[in-house]
Amino acid sequence: MKIVSWNVNSVRARILNIIDYLKKSNPDILMMQEIKTEEKGFPFDEFKKAGYDSFVFGQKSYNGVAFISKINIKKINKNFMKDPKGQSRVISCDVPYKSASIKLVNIYVPNGNPIDTDKYDYKKKWLINFINEIKILLKTNKNIIIGGDFNIIPDEIDVYDHSKYIDDALFKLEIRKKFRELVNLGFVDMFRFINKTKQEFTFWDYMYGSWQKNYGLRIDHFVVSTNLIKKIHDININKKPRSKIKPSDHTPIELDIN
Repeated sequence: MKIVSWNVNSVRARILNIIDYLKKSNPDILMMQEIKTEEKGFPFDEFKKAGYDSFVFGQKSYNGVAFISKINIKKINKNFMKDPKGQSRVISCDVPYKSASIKLVNIYVPNGNPIDTDKYDYKKKWLINFINEIKILLKTNKNIIIGGDFNIIPDEIDVYDHSKYIDDALFKLEIRKKFRELVNLGFVDMFRFINKTKQEFTFWDYMYGSWQKNYGLRIDHFVVSTNLIKKIHDININKKPRSKIKPSDHTPIELDIN
């Protein structure tokens, strides 16, 4: 089973690239963030023609998360947590897996910049609320995969030049501590678990020739319950979609489960 996370930066603007990716990579489930549309504007028909059912928690012009799936996912939940600003940033579902199921949580964490504004306070509150909800979930389900755009650079190796991000909301120490707090509940950062010293990125800004110079960040993650580690066959950052015409500034991260 292949589960993919991708911040598409507008599902309608990237629809041709997304459909092309589906044809070439054939994921079972694609988790999308920053779809930037309400449900009424979502391209359900295009994905249906490609063989995928869509489950959408949208918002006009901003944010928004969605699953598209070839398999029968259940218990779609658009009320996973109370967002401090009422934004559409989390959707979850149950994925059938052998005799059990996996709780799949698709997130789009606030960016938080600039740090001297309420945007940064919102990010901190959002992370506190989310971690509390995961603590509650763990009481009834130990098979959890959290994927999405975390807007967090976990460590120095995860950015092309960490010195440029010391006072950035993606790399502030208290934000990275929240990421570690989440992981320490009983998860692993799956990419870093498999790739101890490999430097790869999931995001390149549109400005400053960032893609061409490989000035990237690793801010899209899969955080996986420790008891599922042996079930993970591989994890891969697929950079090809970032090289397309009119790309998202993020690229897919792919999780293969045995």
